[in-house]
This record gives sequence, C-alpha cells and structure tokens, in this order.
Amino acid sequence: MVHAGAAVAAFCTGLSRPPRFNKVAANAVPDLAEARPDIGGGEEESLAEDSDVDSISEWELDFCSRPILDARGKKLWELVVCDSRRQLQFTRFFPNNVINSVTLRDALMYIMDTLGVPKPEKIRFFRSQMQTIITKACKELDIQPVPSQRCVALIKWLEERFETVYSQHPGYQEGASPLLLQQQSLPLDLPDALRGEEWAFVQLPFEAVLEEMEGVVRGDVFGSVLDLGTLNIDLSGDIMIPGVAVASSRATPLAAWTNALELACLEVDTQRSCLVLSTGVADRWRYAFYRKSRQTDAEGEAWEAAKKKCGGLHFLAVQSSLDSELCTGFWLLLDTPISPV
Repeated sequence: MVHAGAAVAAFCTGLSRPPRFNKVAANAVPDLAEARPDIGGGEEESLAEDSDVDSISEWELDFCSRPILDARGKKLWELVVCDSRRQLQFTRFFPNNVINSVTLRDALMYIMDTLGVPKPEKIRFFRSQMQTIITKACKELDIQPVPSQRCVALIKWLEERFETVYSQHPGYQEGASPLLLQQQSLPLDLPDALRGEEWAFVQLPFEAVLEEMEGVVRGDVFGSVLDLGTLNIDLSGDIMIPGVAVASSRATPLAAWTNALELACLEVDTQRSCLVLSTGVADRWRYAFYRKSRQTDAEGEAWEAAKKKCGGLHFLAVQSSLDSELCTGFWLLLDTPISPV
C-alpha cells in the first residue's frame, strides 16, 4: 500500500487536495479447414514456450471484417484471440458467409484442444455490434463474455497486424473504413451507489502505483490492473502518474460496487464541467462535477496533459477520506486505444 504524503503530489486545484495516497465438454476437435479461405499466410496459432497455461484464465477476442477482399470480392473476416500477456496468440480468417456463433464456438474449442490451454473463465471483447454472436458462443461453452474496452493487448496486436499483415495483403483496400465503428454515447447520470462524497485530481510516483497494483493482485483491495509490458509506454521510476481520488464514508461498499463495472478510463469534459467515466464497451457516466471557472478548466486541462505525457495511463482510487494512507479500491486505467480496423 502507499504510505504518507510524500508519495503523492496533488495538482493545484480549488477542489479538495489530498496530501497522500495510496473443460469444455469432451468433443472432437472442430475442423475449421472447410471454412478457411486461401489468404496466402498471415495466420498464427501459438503458445509461448514458457507459458503457465493455468494462468491464462481470461482471453481477449475480436471477430470482425478486415479491409481485405477475398477471391470473390467480399471482405474477409478474422478471429483474433490472445491473453493480456500475449502468451496465447491465435488468428484465423473466415469468408463472410460463415460468420455466426457456431463458427465462433467451434474456433474457441479448436484453440483449447489444439493449443492445450484450459477453458477461460472470461472472454473480453470491445465491439458491441458482435455481442450477440460472441455471447451465444461463450454461453454454449460456459464462458463469461465481458464487453470491455480493457482489451489493450488485443488492440496493440491489431495495430501490429495492420502494418505487417493487412496492409501487405494483395487484397488490401486502402482507405476502407472499419465495418463496425463504435459510436461514442452521451454520458448519463451516475447511479447513486457509485457516487463518492469528495474527489480530487492527484498524482503518484510510478513506483507507488506499482505498490498499489501489487495490493490489487494480492486481493488486499478491490480493483483492476493492466499488464504494463504490453503498453509500450516509457515509464521511468520518477514519472508521476495522474489519477483521481474519491472519498466516501462507505468506501468499502463503494469500491465493491465500482469493481462490478468494467472500468476503462476517466476524462475531463470542460463543456459539462465534469469527469466522464467510461465503462463496458460504450457506457459513459457523469462521474463527478466541479464548479466551472477558468481555473478549474485549466486544472482539468493540466490533468489531461499529464495523462497524455504518460501515454494515457491514469488511475482511480477510492478511500475513506482524502487524507487516508490506504485505498479500498485502486483501478489502473488507460485512455481507450482505437482499433485500426
């Protein structure tokens, strides 16, 4: 846990300033060859040699069209699956006439049986338009589908594949827009159960953030972390990570309720004079408000600039008071990366 005020530097703000912080059923291996188009390479199925397969309990998945035309002049679809550390990596192209939950279910079974990985507890996906197909396939395999923007490793991999696979393919359609674009929704009022009593912009040294992450991993506090190795962000030991501290006299239930959400990121909305919390795939909430003035807008802009300096990395902390040395909840967040396809 983080101790004392030296660990935290609060932004200069007219708001409260804290001095511290803190088995799939036994089926035959599905044959995917019948649905497999000849795309001339670019597919992958691998498991890192030093992988601890039992630790791969959550997958990230994308099932969507690509800016590539097949021999029929139709867009190719692709399934991409990995875990947060990319120990597991699997891709498979499909023609557009076999896109359904049965194809996806069979592909998931193929991954488990062929690569020898256990059935995951959860599968995260970031395209809401594919929710019906993904949910049906997962439910048939007794896997929990999780709509989430926290598919960081997956989106980073899609960025790599865009450069090394999609754009190099002879059927690549330059300038083609993604078939399934995610529209940003208007922020809604936050449910009362998720609202704190006080809040403040804060920042923590990177080393202190690592300490808080360790507490989350151990299960000492509510929260969620990210695999920093997948982010490709230069995080030196003395860099300050911006965050938001929320205080509540009911900090434990507040942290528990917050943990039930799939938190993505926080952003300052100077038009509405509030913080906006993004959760799930496309949900946005008016999380906290401030009295609008040039000073408070400038403070919000400074906080956003600090996030940008850290590659979008930031955090949310829930505490019993803004003076507390302990957190009851800590979530490492990242400005949602945009999929290139």
